[in-house]
Amino acid sequence: MNAIETVSLSKQFTGKKRARVEALKQLDLQVAPGEVFGFLGPNGAGKSTTIKLIMGLLRPTSGSASIMGMDVAQAASRRVVGFLPENPAFYDYLSAEEYIRFVGSQFNMDASLLNRRTEEVLKRLDLWEARKRQMRGYSKGMVQRVGLAQTLVHDPEVYILDEPMSGLDPIGRALVKEIILDLKKRGKCVFFSTHITDDVEKVCDRVGVIVQGQLRALDSVENIMRSGIEGYLVQTRQHVGNQAALQEFKAIRSNEQFVEYLVPVAQFQEFMALVGESSVEITLLETKRRDLEAFFLDIVENGKSA
Repeated sequence: MNAIETVSLSKQFTGKKRARVEALKQLDLQVAPGEVFGFLGPNGAGKSTTIKLIMGLLRPTSGSASIMGMDVAQAASRRVVGFLPENPAFYDYLSAEEYIRFVGSQFNMDASLLNRRTEEVLKRLDLWEARKRQMRGYSKGMVQRVGLAQTLVHDPEVYILDEPMSGLDPIGRALVKEIILDLKKRGKCVFFSTHITDDVEKVCDRVGVIVQGQLRALDSVENIMRSGIEGYLVQTRQHVGNQAALQEFKAIRSNEQFVEYLVPVAQFQEFMALVGESSVEITLLETKRRDLEAFFLDIVENGKSA
C-alpha cells in the first residue's frame, strides 16, 4: 500500500474570459511509506494545487488520489496526515500552546499524551519560551514553526508540507531538515513541495519536477546525482606522464605541494593508467558533478524530460 497515490489526477480552473486553465494534467504518482519525496517546481507550476487535491481541499476535474489506501474524499484519510499549508494562518488570539492543544484535541488524543506531546513539539521547534504569548505577536518564522508543530503533535504516518522552509532563517531551515530526516528514520512518509533545490538534495529519497502542471521528471536523488557526473578532480604529488600526456591532461593548478587535474569522465580510465605507469601518489580524488539545481533548470528552461 502506498502512503500517497494519484491516478491521472487533473484539475482545470476557469480563468479570465472563461478560458480553461489546466493547473494539473494527468498526474500519476506513488509515494511509499518511509519515503521522503520532494516535489520541485517553479512558482505557479501546480505544486500547491496538487497538495490541495491530495488533502481534499479541491475536487479534481478527473482522476483520483488516496492516502494510506483511503480515497481522499473520505474524511478518515486526513486523520493519518500532518498538513502544513503554503501560507499558514491560525487563530492569532491564541498562544502557540493553546493552538497545539486545540489541534491535538481534534484527533481525540488522550489528555496526558496531548500534554506530553505539546511540550515535546514546542521544545523541538524552539517555541517553548514563547508558548504563552498570543501568536499575533509572532514573527513569520515563528508562525511557520507553529505550523510545523501542529503537524507533529498527533504523530501521523504521513506528512504533507507545502513550502515548509518558507520564511525560516538558516537555523530554522536546518532544524526542519533535521526533523524530516528524523521522521524518515521512524518510517514516516514526508511529501513536501519547494522550489529550492538544496532542500531536496539534502533530505529526499526521490524528486519529482513539475512544470506547467505536468510531471516532467521523476527519479531518485542518487540517480540524478550519479548521472550528473561531469568529470573528476585529481590531485597528485607531481605531474603525471610524459610531455605528450601532459598536452592531453593539462594541470589546472600546481604548486610545490601538489598538481591538480580536471579529468573528463570519458578519459578517466586512461588518466588513471598513466598515474599507475608514472608511480605518482594521488592525494585527492573528487567527483565533479552537476548539482540538482542544474538538473532542475535544464528541465524548466530547456523543456527536457527525465
